[in-house]
Amino acid sequence: MTTPDLSELIWASRYRGAAGNGVPDASIADTWARVARSIASVERDSREWEQRFLSALENFRFLPGGRILAGAGLGKDVTLCNCFVAGPLHDSLDGILESLKETAITMQHGGGIGLDFSPLRPCGSPAIRTGATASGPVSFMHVWDSMCETLLASGRRRGAMMGTLRCDHPDIEAFIDAKRDPDALHNFNLSVLITDDFLRAVDEDREWPLVYPPDGDPRVDRRVPAGTLWQHIVESALDTAEPGLLFVDTINRENNLRYCESISATNPCGEVPLPAYGACNLGSINLAAAVTAPFSDAAAIDHASLQRLCGTAVRFLDNVIDVSRYPLEKQAVQAKRTRRIGLGVTGLGDALAMLGLHYDSDVARDMASAAMRAIRDSAYRASIELAREKGAFPGFDAGRYCAAPFIRRLPGDLREALAVHGIRNSHVLSVAPAGTISLLAGNVSSGIEPIYALEAVRSVRDATGNEREIGVADFAFRQWRKQCDAEATRPRSFVTADALSGDAHLAMQACLQPCVDNAISKTITLSPEATAETVEHVFRSAHAKGIKGCTVFRPGSMRGQVIRTRDDSHCCGVERECD
Repeated sequence: MTTPDLSELIWASRYRGAAGNGVPDASIADTWARVARSIASVERDSREWEQRFLSALENFRFLPGGRILAGAGLGKDVTLCNCFVAGPLHDSLDGILESLKETAITMQHGGGIGLDFSPLRPCGSPAIRTGATASGPVSFMHVWDSMCETLLASGRRRGAMMGTLRCDHPDIEAFIDAKRDPDALHNFNLSVLITDDFLRAVDEDREWPLVYPPDGDPRVDRRVPAGTLWQHIVESALDTAEPGLLFVDTINRENNLRYCESISATNPCGEVPLPAYGACNLGSINLAAAVTAPFSDAAAIDHASLQRLCGTAVRFLDNVIDVSRYPLEKQAVQAKRTRRIGLGVTGLGDALAMLGLHYDSDVARDMASAAMRAIRDSAYRASIELAREKGAFPGFDAGRYCAAPFIRRLPGDLREALAVHGIRNSHVLSVAPAGTISLLAGNVSSGIEPIYALEAVRSVRDATGNEREIGVADFAFRQWRKQCDAEATRPRSFVTADALSGDAHLAMQACLQPCVDNAISKTITLSPEATAETVEHVFRSAHAKGIKGCTVFRPGSMRGQVIRTRDDSHCCGVERECD
């Protein structure tokens, strides 16, 4: 089966909708029209904006998150937000069951969700009211996982949750090992909340206190060598690709709303750190579609078109906040108080190949950061203009918001306009994996990842829920084969993820993070021969470079494989897909 057939399968199984009249979309053009009409419905001049939104969607230039494509304009009780974080877990049976119910309701409506399990008492501690022995956070994660599996059995979208735990929780070792069993916690991604103080304790070879509760009046349960705990994390990540790391102090220090919220969890793929009951909707600019004269000396990114597209995309995603349903009223309140959106990019690897640039080169990183900077500035300008027209987000406090580190790094004219007019969205930018929507767009490289494989076999779930293996070819590679002589030598710019060092992957993420106010979901692909020292180096470098979270993947590790090359020589796939 060819890649265009895969695009058709993705559309038919994930995004083809049937509105109230029961008539399904006849083509992707019908889907675009349905979505544009729905998202423009909150505009005073809805017909004009419907046409502008439609123009942005056509030819896959702008790719809204999958929940938007799948649900907008259908009149169904589903959410258009990809991302949620649960309310705070309370350490009581009533609190745990209430949170489980809220998670189930959120997932039933189509949303992925992140949860911080740190408030739950450690395994073996006595329950105050009953005297029973607590089973600990990891045991309750299995309850959440079973719930997700049950919901998955009645739906067509893979369940997605992120579980986090503080690095000083007494059950941290059990959390680190929670996915060493290949049959455990399939519906969770796991991340340890790493603090700056913990890394200093590792450097200073100090004992590290494991404490509970996490706030208020914490009591020391026991102490462990910080270096030993660190190596435990590193070795598990090497063996299983879990857990990832969330540098929680960096996340909160860089948060535009640090003056009014604290963050301890993210959405399932890590690109949107969110407070309790936080929600965010996503969309990606397709950089591969912005390349003019590909594979020629005149190849370039059309920056003018890119900037216009950003303005339309910001307005589109801001409208989604008002069009969307929310599984819980508390999520609606939080979403409309901050009006977070997550505009990002996909197709970077393909765009670089089409421009003749090797992913691991200074010129490629310069091009990528220039494009991301242009997107940042255009997106912030659009959100400021929306604030002039429709009002700033309700939680806006000019003095404290403008003091945030990210805002201080904006160009002077944007800072001045923001101080005068405010801004519509507290956070504007986020780089998601964009895996499924990138397949929809003809298998462009996903997010900021390099090309996974020029030709591969991919496991895909069809409309009946059955797994199928389908042959795919990379979008840019197909274009090159159509455009160039059959005897032509393949350009060096067609480099794949497995051929790059961990440092090369990390360098791209690091050069883009300063232009992204939320976070970037990026998997650092390592060689099969990578060692614990390799993983430690990547984790340390990520923290030093100001990256908010880091996940590694070593082919041959225990983690599930969703993509393999034609000759089965290596796996290029990862599980963290959030659309």
